[in-house]
Parts: sequence; structure tokens; C-alpha cells
Amino acid sequence: MTTFDNWVLVSATIAGSLLGWGLLRKWWPADQRREHNDITGWQVSVLGTTYAVIVGFMLFAAWADFRTADQNSDIEASCVINLYWAASGLPEGQRDEIRSLAYDYAKTIVTREWPAMARGEVTHDASQIVQRMWSTAAAAQPLTSSQEVGLAQVMTEISSIAKHRRIRQLQNETTLPAILWIVLIVGAVITLLSACMFGSQKPFLHMLQVTTLALMISLSLAAIADINRPFRGQVHVLPTGFENALRVFHRYGPAPGER
Repeated sequence: MTTFDNWVLVSATIAGSLLGWGLLRKWWPADQRREHNDITGWQVSVLGTTYAVIVGFMLFAAWADFRTADQNSDIEASCVINLYWAASGLPEGQRDEIRSLAYDYAKTIVTREWPAMARGEVTHDASQIVQRMWSTAAAAQPLTSSQEVGLAQVMTEISSIAKHRRIRQLQNETTLPAILWIVLIVGAVITLLSACMFGSQKPFLHMLQVTTLALMISLSLAAIADINRPFRGQVHVLPTGFENALRVFHRYGPAPGER
């Protein structure tokens, strides 16, 4: 969600709550509702507590998924750096090609794949680079014992890169199930409606209570929606690990994949 979408959600929730409060005051005067405050107050307390637990759990789950996606992308970037160094044990031609592909992979992730994920699109440039990594590593040639150890490490790192990339792609597509969004939205409506039913002797304070409750609920829903897709929206996972990998490649040697 964009900042504009978030403000629209918050504003619409507050406006709808105040509209419902105003209509309820017109159809069911506060003096009549005040007779049922003992029941309404208990209802608001129970519903508010229940809904707060639901929202808190959903927000925690969304944030946990966000952190997992962030950590997975950092691990993937670390595997690219490890691949660059593991290639040191290979024959010169194979070593230079693997390092060039590692650089190309990190650069492609930062410049192409990350922006594509932000748009909800899928690119295959990085997949082609991984396939070239496998082909280069599997190329038949005589190796010494130490080079065979280096090749095994290279194969392990390539496998890890492919694994964490698949996980990242799945995380970009994963979202909260529709039934959970229904629970959140219906729960928000019921909670706000219950708050409007309370018969208060001071309309301004009651209106202020409904407004602050609507603000808190809408902000919580906007936060859940924003971090629900970890690679999209205003709050999203950054390609910091891959940017660091590019800096490492530039710092400790010529960028072999740069042309």
C-alpha cells in the first residue's frame, strides 16, 4: 500500500465511524441508549479486548513474516559473497567465471529483480545466472585435491543461493488469507458500532472516543496491510545485503562482472 492508500483507509474509517455515530444519535437518542449502558459497556469491553487480541496477533504474525523475509534475503546475499570467496580454490578460468557470475547476480538483484518484486512482477534474469553458475561449476576438467574441495564448497553455495531465492519469491507472493481479512474488517465494524451504541451525556467526548478508536483500528489495519507483503509497499525489505556484496566485490578486487 502507498502512503495515499494508507491515508484513504484511515480517513474512510474515521469518517464512516462518525457517520454511523451521527445516524445512531438521530435514530436512537442518547437518552434512550443510556438506559442500556450497563449492557453496552460490558459489550464494548469484551469486544474491544477480543478484537485487540486478534489485531495484536495478526500484526505480530505479519511482522514476524517481514523479519523472516529480511533475514532470508541477507542469508542469500551472504551466500553470494561466500561463493565469490569459495571460487578462489578453482582453476583460474573457472574461478574468474564464477566470480563474474556472482557479481552479475548481485547487480541483477539490486537493479532489476528488487524493483520488479516491488511491482509484484517476476523476472528470470537471476534464474538464468544461477543456471550458468551450475553449468560453469559442473564443467568437466582435471582438478587437484584442494580444487575438488573448493568445487564442493562452490556447489554448496550455489545450492544455497537457489534455495533462498526460491524462498524469497514465495515470500513475495504470500499474504494473509482472505478469511483473516474478513475477521479483521468485520471485527472492526462490530467494535466501532458497539462503541457508538454507548449512551453518553457528553456528545463531544463520545465523538472523540469513537474517533480515537477508529484511528487506532485503522492505523493497525494499515500497518498489517503494509507489511503483509514484505517486498512491496511503503515499508519493505531493502536489498542491503546485495548492495553490501557489490561493495565487497569492488573493495577486494576488480568487479569481474562489470563491463
